[in-house]
Amino acid sequence: MSSVDFDICVIGGGVIGLAIAANLAKSSSVLLVEQHDAFGTETSSRNSEVIHAGLYYTPNSLKESLCLAGREALYTFCQQHDVPHQMIGKLIIAPDQDNPRLEALFQKALMLDIPIERLDQHALHEHEPNVSACEALFSPRSGIIDSHIYMLRLAQEAERLGATLTKYTKFDKASVNDSGWQVELTTSDGPYSLNCTTLINAAGLHAHDVALRCGTSLNDLPLLSFCRGRYFSYQGTNPFNHLIYPLPEANLTGLGIHATIDLGGQVRFGPDTEYLSTTNPAHLSYEIPSHLKLHFAKAIQGYFPKLQVEQLNPAYAGIRPKLHLASEIAADFHIARHDRKNTPPLLHLVGIESPGLTSSLAIGQYVTELLLPKN
Repeated sequence: MSSVDFDICVIGGGVIGLAIAANLAKSSSVLLVEQHDAFGTETSSRNSEVIHAGLYYTPNSLKESLCLAGREALYTFCQQHDVPHQMIGKLIIAPDQDNPRLEALFQKALMLDIPIERLDQHALHEHEPNVSACEALFSPRSGIIDSHIYMLRLAQEAERLGATLTKYTKFDKASVNDSGWQVELTTSDGPYSLNCTTLINAAGLHAHDVALRCGTSLNDLPLLSFCRGRYFSYQGTNPFNHLIYPLPEANLTGLGIHATIDLGGQVRFGPDTEYLSTTNPAHLSYEIPSHLKLHFAKAIQGYFPKLQVEQLNPAYAGIRPKLHLASEIAADFHIARHDRKNTPPLLHLVGIESPGLTSSLAIGQYVTELLLPKN
């Protein structure tokens, strides 16, 4: 048996870990470790399933650059691998005329060469007769995707390229040895140990815990907060033709309670934003209290006055790993090497929230480039 079982071990089988594994498997032997019975059961499958155009993010940030690159890569991947998707377009609406925040988004789109169209109230009404707003931006490159089929295709592609993907496998710890990393796992058959050259932490909500188990001090990583977002489905006929987004919340805490349409034509509203006091993933709750319906209804009626409140029903909740609080400036993705001189490569990805799904393929490429030999 060789001293190294795999070149690279990826911890975490969400959409980011799968995208990384698929990219790295082109040139390396890869093991991906997922603790649950399916891939992407946490953050990756509990979101709006929107392909973002790249309008919202801090200039020159990873979120901006990886969203722009990832958007086009994702559309191409969907076409090549038969992933259900639709470039349905998004309307970002403003409740008043000449809104400076809408103008700023418009100018940003022009600067980044993102297709955009400005609509006055009359043009907006032609696009969306059930939406009440004074003006809007129309983003035709925004879309929707079946995230579950996308992750299935990523897993299939990674395995086609030779990657080994495991479920029911818990990462216990990793320590440096002569081969690189000795990784200790607990599988359905019991404890298992292996050696790899490079370790990648793509564990999402569990990224801090995994970092500690790799010997990284949390002082070397950004603070991580959990933010819960709930969604309500809407029964009856779909009242919209496009995605409907209010102006984003301050500091991009969230993108407002927006209306999305799934590939079956079903409308859902959400998410809201609620920062949680716990930082322990085991203590997270995905329940949706009944009183939340009235809060949602009030927000939705601001742009959809014909809302039938009784047609709102709790759908699901998700938890976003954020690197800033509501009162702080929006933080960027943390994707960085944490190995020191003469130690084996170690990468931590922390705070991969929206636009993580859109950016996933670009993140896979970015991580691959980070692992290129240092000069």
